Amino acid sequence: MKRPSFIQGVVVAAILGFFASAVVATLTPFVGLGAVIRIVIPGLGLAYLLYLFSRSRERVGRVTTLSLWAALTVATWWLAPALPLYMLIHVGAIWLVRSLYFYAGVLPALLDLGLSTLSMSAAVWAITRSGSVFLATWCFFLVQALFVAIPPTVKRRRNGQTDTTPEDASFDHARRQADRALRQLFTQ
Repeated sequence: MKRPSFIQGVVVAAILGFFASAVVATLTPFVGLGAVIRIVIPGLGLAYLLYLFSRSRERVGRVTTLSLWAALTVATWWLAPALPLYMLIHVGAIWLVRSLYFYAGVLPALLDLGLSTLSMSAAVWAITRSGSVFLATWCFFLVQALFVAIPPTVKRRRNGQTDTTPEDASFDHARRQADRALRQLFTQ
């Protein structure tokens, strides 16, 4: 699969926003807003997780990742923390999955963490200003769609050097193999 585009992220944000607002409007009279929100957040997380899986080139560890995500969701639902913490746990899970499947370094993952924080801020701003579940969800996933602008890896050049010596090339090759092996180990 090719890396997702921003336009795809905008479409996914609109679809998830529509889904969230429809479910909240339909179920709130029957079970209350708090219970509906605690159902919608994991549902949106699962849908976004499946979207990320469909766009990732990495094939290893999907079942394990999905199983761990489901266990985290059930544990979080059962423990029932305060709503802000509940949302942060699910946003953190999305960030972790995206960091594992789309980035090959710490700096891009930290940039994505900042993006996740910004998306939470945008969602809180939208819900407090408009009261619309659609706008809050759309703003959250719209900012999340910007993750395509974060490069998968960030490499520094040392003092203007462009060529590597044969020793550096073999070391870089061994490091890449070790990184690949560790990534496979942690994603299985």
